[in-house]
Amino acid sequence: MTTAALTAGLERIPDQLGYLVISEDGVLASAGELENDENTAGVMMQMVRTASRFRLPGSADPPFKRMSVILEDFVYTVTVSGQKVFVVKRQNNQQEPISV
Repeated sequence: MTTAALTAGLERIPDQLGYLVISEDGVLASAGELENDENTAGVMMQMVRTASRFRLPGSADPPFKRMSVILEDFVYTVTVSGQKVFVVKRQNNQQEPISV
């Protein structure tokens, strides 16, 4: 699969600061603030492996498809599709809680 096919649509995500496309073999594509960020790729893959261990009894479905890591200034959105992990770093546009 070509790099353009792997990253189609990732550039158009609103407030996107960077992205990684990762496989078990390593980083397949990267851009922005995550360009060549092997450390973040390793951390995200370890989080995916850990989360993948939490299966519901009797379920053949994967334990999750998407995971968010929310920090004060930005959010990492992690999506697992096939044998690839897509990580997008976005600006965290927090909404103030509504007081009733």
